[in-house]
Amino acid sequence: MTIAAILRDKGDEIVTVSPQTSLRELIDILTEKRIGAVPVTEGGAVSGIMSERDVIQSLKRLGPAALDRPVREMMTAPPITVDLETSLLAGLSLMTRRRIRHLPVMHEERMVGFVSIGDLVKARIDRIESEAEAMRAYIAG
Repeated sequence: MTIAAILRDKGDEIVTVSPQTSLRELIDILTEKRIGAVPVTEGGAVSGIMSERDVIQSLKRLGPAALDRPVREMMTAPPITVDLETSLLAGLSLMTRRRIRHLPVMHEERMVGFVSIGDLVKARIDRIESEAEAMRAYIAG
């Protein structure tokens, strides 16, 4: 299974912010959308990722003053990305090795999706359950 298959099931909505977005605005977006991270984009290019972990680290380092600073000062950059043909297991392995939870999905230098470790784990579990059900049906039939 590839990242492309996961995106087909997940849908293509991508919430992004600009580098000028304040940390306060970002927190509102993460809370409202119930998501853990967003790509930071400028002119169609992904320049970084801003995650809940980045928020916490910024608040620890800068205190309340961080809330009015732009995310370009706090984002994780450059972003680690995958392409549509990356396998599910390769994506999970990359996330584990790099200790990250979100990946922009690129195609021809353009972001076409954004996946979380939860998306990949869900797809893996769904596939295992489907294979187990097929095996039970084969044995019973």
